[in-house]
Amino acid sequence: MERILIIGSGGSGKSTLSAALGKQLGIPVIHLDALYWQPGWKEPEKPDWQARVHALCLGERWVMEGNYSGTLAQRLAACDTVIFLDLPPLLCLWRAVWRGLRYRGRVRPDMASGCPEQLPDPSFLSWIWHYRERSRPKVMELLEAQWRDRRIIHLRSRREVRRFLQVVESEAGGMTATSAVR
Repeated sequence: MERILIIGSGGSGKSTLSAALGKQLGIPVIHLDALYWQPGWKEPEKPDWQARVHALCLGERWVMEGNYSGTLAQRLAACDTVIFLDLPPLLCLWRAVWRGLRYRGRVRPDMASGCPEQLPDPSFLSWIWHYRERSRPKVMELLEAQWRDRRIIHLRSRREVRRFLQVVESEAGGMTATSAVR
């Protein structure tokens, strides 16, 4: 595992897992939210963002986390391992609200400067709640097309995430984590 892509619903724990994996494996972590958003929650121009993601994908080793469906195929093509956090919607909603309360008015460690945390708005909460029926099928389709060329680790619960991290920690060199979570 040299190029690890972590995807999943908002509130699924992508940032937390990426930080833990980066530390355990000694691999740089790329939080896409921190690179996408500009001060004041402004979005970059689409061609600029795509060029930036392309440059990030050229790195030798990374743990990259974030959704951004417009660049997902590009990132899937560049990674050797995909971790799909497919946790229950209610848990993801709770985590998103808790994160908003915890960091309210301050910038999260995995966010761009000049973008203080806010309570999640109704459209973001709706996206999280409906992720399984709206976004997940597209993600699964992309993953199914990649399964022969990539290690795909599909984690469906907090317990599976904890077990996965334990396996990574204990086998830090020669990893076979997919067998540990199935």
